[in-house]
Amino acid sequence: MDLFSNLALGFMTASTLANLGFCLIGVLLGTLIGVLPGIGATATIAMLLPVTFQIGDPVSSLIMLAGIYYGAQYGGSTTAILINMPGESSSAVTAIDGYQMARNGRAGAALATAALGSFFAGTVATFLVAIFAPPLTRIALEFGAAEYFSLMVVGLVSSIALAHGSIVKALAMVVLGLLLGLVGSDIFEGTPRFTLGIREFSDGLNFVAVAVGVFGVAEILRNLENEHDRSVMIRKVTGLMPTREDFRRMTAPVLRGTALGSALGILPGGGSILASFASYTLEKRVAKNPEEFGKGAIEGVAGPESANNAAAQTSFIPMLTLGIPANPVMALMIGAMIIQGIVPGPDVAAERPALFWGLIVSMWIGNLMLIVLNLPLIGLWVKLLTVPYTVLFPAIMAFSAIGVYSVKSSAFDLYAVAFFGLLGYVLAKLRCEPAPLLLGFVLGPLFEENLRRAMILSRGDPSIFVTRPISAGLLAVAALILVVVLLPAVRKKREEVFVEEDA
Repeated sequence: MDLFSNLALGFMTASTLANLGFCLIGVLLGTLIGVLPGIGATATIAMLLPVTFQIGDPVSSLIMLAGIYYGAQYGGSTTAILINMPGESSSAVTAIDGYQMARNGRAGAALATAALGSFFAGTVATFLVAIFAPPLTRIALEFGAAEYFSLMVVGLVSSIALAHGSIVKALAMVVLGLLLGLVGSDIFEGTPRFTLGIREFSDGLNFVAVAVGVFGVAEILRNLENEHDRSVMIRKVTGLMPTREDFRRMTAPVLRGTALGSALGILPGGGSILASFASYTLEKRVAKNPEEFGKGAIEGVAGPESANNAAAQTSFIPMLTLGIPANPVMALMIGAMIIQGIVPGPDVAAERPALFWGLIVSMWIGNLMLIVLNLPLIGLWVKLLTVPYTVLFPAIMAFSAIGVYSVKSSAFDLYAVAFFGLLGYVLAKLRCEPAPLLLGFVLGPLFEENLRRAMILSRGDPSIFVTRPISAGLLAVAALILVVVLLPAVRKKREEVFVEEDA
């Protein structure tokens, strides 16, 4: 009964005119940036963080950011299918068979399959969020400092395991993020540390400046370096309605992809990317005619698209219940909550039920908006693909600079954006993924606070982390993840997956 009353509260919150408007803006903007290759949801949300500060209402701002995130999953498939260039990393697998379907004159069917599979998966995954978030929140309320510290260890270790490329580089990025999180004032004593005598560092590094620099500016620099003419193969898309045979072939992959993505989305690091690749591998193995994959198999579109959208939705579970980000976008969502004066974690559901349930219900509304709007607007998205990136990036840079400056009216933050933009670009050239860095930066203060609080409670005895059952169990999980990912067979398979994605 509580579930229905909570959902009713969520519908009342999400269905206000203002929140419906922000949800619509979010899903449209998300689809747009998903369609335009090279921008990405993470960079866009990072650049829009200052706007959320100006909106004022935290519910509206979080609904808009969430819409951008799962809207981008929809939009990413459009470019993957039409020009063989995924708008989102999680849509890379969709390009394999989606583009071949377009070349065979079935672009409309491929786009409709991606949209319908995404809608079903997003709807089911949002229902799972509504079911599992409350009990997880109640469990999290029993956590003490030791348990939260161990939980963050699991999150950071998982982000290392699921990061691209070298595990050593991913570990270095986490450590760098944790160190950047230490800049400012001591959380217990208030004394300055690592400030280099710069007064602006006394309150710590500006989260918005770091996020916009590492993801927004760095991504723009990379795109300018790799900019080339994009040729749209299909100028006019027809035949959007899949045939009866298409529906028969896509039903099972959509169901399997939804289940797989819902489970993997909770994992910290890159659940939606991992889910789409795992779904494609699964569909190829269970297919009666695996030789069709790579030549336009509709299962190769339906499964991965369902998986990555389900994963995008369930990644909200650890963020809403535990205050632990499952991916960089969730880290930015936590940053938006902090900007609005909300402490992420299990207390959000009890203290701000309208925000908690309004955000969940808005995902249903947003998915419905996406299926209604996306297919009729495909012609518009096709035209936007012809816009040169060199025309887009100056406007993006100007918008980012104005937004960052508006948060604290500090010119110093603009220098910080430039510095972290260059840092992000250098890290990309060194093949160091910035996602673990951002997760470490967001979790750093909480990581330190719970570590020190647990040590104070135990009077300096570190055994508190292994004598408390939940804490010991979480540390065992973290150790198991590290052991598994370092196994030769697992490491080889992991490298193969990420090589395929980069290709």
